[in-house]
Amino acid sequence: MTYEYDVVVVGAGNGGLTAASRLAQEGLRVVLLERHNLPGGCAASFVRGRFEFEASLHELCGVGTPEKPGAVRRLFTQLGADAGFINEKNLFRAITVGEDGFDVTLKSGGEEFYRSVTEACPGSEKAVRKLRKLMDDTEKALEYNDASKGSPSKLVMLLKYSKFLLSASHSIDDILRSLGFTLKERHILETYWSYLGVPADELNAFHYLEMLRGYINGGAGVPYHKSYGLSLSLADVFLKNGGEIRYNTEVTGLIFENGRVAGVTAGADEYRAKEVVSNVIPHNVFGMKGRENIPPREKRLLNARKLGISFICIYLGLDATAEELGIKDYSLFVAHMASSRNQYLAEHAKGMYVVNCLNVAVPDATPEGTCSLFFTVPIFTEKLIRGFDSGNYREMKSEVAELYIEDYERVTGIRIKDRIEEISVATPVTFARYFGSPNGTAYGYELSKWDSLMARNLSQESELNIAGLTFCGGHSVRGDGYGVSYESGMSAAEAVIKRMKGSRDGQKD
Repeated sequence: MTYEYDVVVVGAGNGGLTAASRLAQEGLRVVLLERHNLPGGCAASFVRGRFEFEASLHELCGVGTPEKPGAVRRLFTQLGADAGFINEKNLFRAITVGEDGFDVTLKSGGEEFYRSVTEACPGSEKAVRKLRKLMDDTEKALEYNDASKGSPSKLVMLLKYSKFLLSASHSIDDILRSLGFTLKERHILETYWSYLGVPADELNAFHYLEMLRGYINGGAGVPYHKSYGLSLSLADVFLKNGGEIRYNTEVTGLIFENGRVAGVTAGADEYRAKEVVSNVIPHNVFGMKGRENIPPREKRLLNARKLGISFICIYLGLDATAEELGIKDYSLFVAHMASSRNQYLAEHAKGMYVVNCLNVAVPDATPEGTCSLFFTVPIFTEKLIRGFDSGNYREMKSEVAELYIEDYERVTGIRIKDRIEEISVATPVTFARYFGSPNGTAYGYELSKWDSLMARNLSQESELNIAGLTFCGGHSVRGDGYGVSYESGMSAAEAVIKRMKGSRDGQKD
């Protein structure tokens, strides 16, 4: 059958749900096609025994507080979605084992953050003041850019916001070094590097500082009903605004007419529309039927990009409370080497991993008398990713889980192994199967030096420029992460609304 809409949105992940909600809010006829039987993509949860586990979310930056809302909270408010955010005040605890190791906890809130940095790094007061000034200047530069509607004066930027330009063109390690931070202090401040998937000596400073500022201002944003609650709230908004969701509907091809995308195919059905928004990674879209119509230049650009990281995730349901076990940290980063570059190149527990205890932020997140732990191990090498796709898959999962559980016990002194009631392990193979993404990447494309956030922003008008098709999600211009995926969906929707409004006005003329 053939169906007609104003816009087709492919994929009900964070970006797709946001784009669909905003488009429906505008009064457009929108259908959201999702190959699974529920919304959310990465933003989902699953049940094992009496535990409901968060599938992938650690925390959100850019949430802010009700009094001073950040971009993510404002986005949910604008759409009328009930987010139910809680603000976790401890940004993280970081333990690095070894001769150059440390055990520090940084807090959120402007004053609290800078005070906790100086307490963790005695003698860093001068460098901390410079960092604070740089972050303040960056915020003002962004405000100026927004006020100029994305067309700032080059002279004003050069004369008034030169520090912003420096951060936009250097790595975070370069910038922290220039501010006077010692090697150890840099390693502490760079702890969040793994959230962006690029080592600190390559990671764009502006991008990192923007993420850090989002955490400092409001703390880590934790949804009370887990990330699946965010997905359901967006889906509910979309439906209330007249949108239509078709689950168990996998898009298999693009429809081209007169050189532009005019819809998609799903099985024997055609969904025709003036615009298509894809929350599906371009690698997969470019492999669909109709790919012969995609310009060769766009294919070459895509092939030049490096796929981002995947993960091993270990979910534990424990038959004791966090307090009984002595667990006090919501986010704990564990490493056996301080350098992010070395962590990036390492395999397994020689590198780094993150452990989250949701009960620290949301005490009733699990049944009474229990708690849960969520281990996340970033996987950067294709060799290790492909190593899981073998005949001894179950044994490998068990070995990996035991490796990290035992390491956590050694590092923290907290015994958890004999309190495990439920355990589940996800690998890159799991994510490849669920997301359908190559190598099981949840981050899309790595934000490398040549393909950084700034480079993508400057070239977004001239790349992946296929008429009638707009991309959103973790693989888009802003890169990875929950918050930027929501924002990318909003940006995609606004771009489509602008084009459709221009088209209507043109017809009137």
